[in-house]
Amino acid sequence: MSANSWLATGNFHTTYKHEQNTFYTSLDRSVFTFFLILLFAWPIFYPLSNKYMLVTDNILIAIVAVMGLNLVTGFAGLISIGHAAFVGIGAYTVASFCRTLGADHVMVTHFWPVLIIFSGLFGAFFGALVGLPALRLKHLYLAIATLSFQMIFQWVINFMSFFNQGQTISVGRAFWLTGEIGRNQHYVFWYYIILTIVVLLGFGVRNLMKTRYGRCLIAVRDNDRAADAMGMNPGLTKVYAFALAGFFAGVAGALHAYLYRGVGFDSFTLKISVSYLAMAIVGGLGTLNGSFWGPVAIKLLDLQVEHLSEVAKQYLPSAMNVATALKPFTFGLVIVLFLMFEPRGIANWWRITKSYTKLWPFRY
Repeated sequence: MSANSWLATGNFHTTYKHEQNTFYTSLDRSVFTFFLILLFAWPIFYPLSNKYMLVTDNILIAIVAVMGLNLVTGFAGLISIGHAAFVGIGAYTVASFCRTLGADHVMVTHFWPVLIIFSGLFGAFFGALVGLPALRLKHLYLAIATLSFQMIFQWVINFMSFFNQGQTISVGRAFWLTGEIGRNQHYVFWYYIILTIVVLLGFGVRNLMKTRYGRCLIAVRDNDRAADAMGMNPGLTKVYAFALAGFFAGVAGALHAYLYRGVGFDSFTLKISVSYLAMAIVGGLGTLNGSFWGPVAIKLLDLQVEHLSEVAKQYLPSAMNVATALKPFTFGLVIVLFLMFEPRGIANWWRITKSYTKLWPFRY
């Protein structure tokens, strides 16, 4: 590799320490810093309405959840169909404090960072609990086990009076150094909080995959018997993969509760679990940047389909009910097309683009 990191044209590692660097060249570091500054600065110079800021915040929360799902499904190769239940556990952890202490209690309004971390830990506990069947089950059988957890979660929320039988549980407004966050600043404030969490967790996942624990996930995914023969513990690896996914999902659920200032059952159903799985597939399983591309693509697709449905209503008879049929149709069509023509997801497009810019003007 070139001694000048600005002139480097490839990643040729000469030491193990260099291989574990987050950024291999100065250009990589500069490009990342530029986009990071852009993400933090654009709401100041180009403010959006509350509707579109809510969409942006939802995308960031989905990124947190999909990062966890990618750890267990993409990197560890374990199918999870109940990821929305783990997100719901994080949200209902916040709701439980609101039901017990009150929605405007100081623990909820002032110590929300502690509550978000606690929700993540609670989600990790249930993730490890659900991951225990992975010690004996794999493939379709493990998928059914996670689906069973989703069904159990839905039944508990719907029939327990403590959780208001699935009806909305109010969450108080968060306080910051300047005082209570008002309605006008609510979505922008949580944009910065969620974006900061996304960056921290993204660095966490990137560094995890360079440790022996992250490499164990990939080894178990590729061949758990070979991993066992090499001295790894496949069972323990699968359990902590579910625990990590539960932590990410719990944090996403707590952020969802604070963003909407309420927790309702409809946000954590099986349909949402399938949506998270679709985001991971479209973005690219087993890649960190796929956890970013997938939620962006699916959420923006939903937004465009809603606009298309409104336009179609003006020209088509109301009996056709286009709005109800168009959204699931496009959702299923996109998943099928990606599975057929680009199973490695949008992350593969990003990989090809980066490779082209690094090697240009050479073809290979």
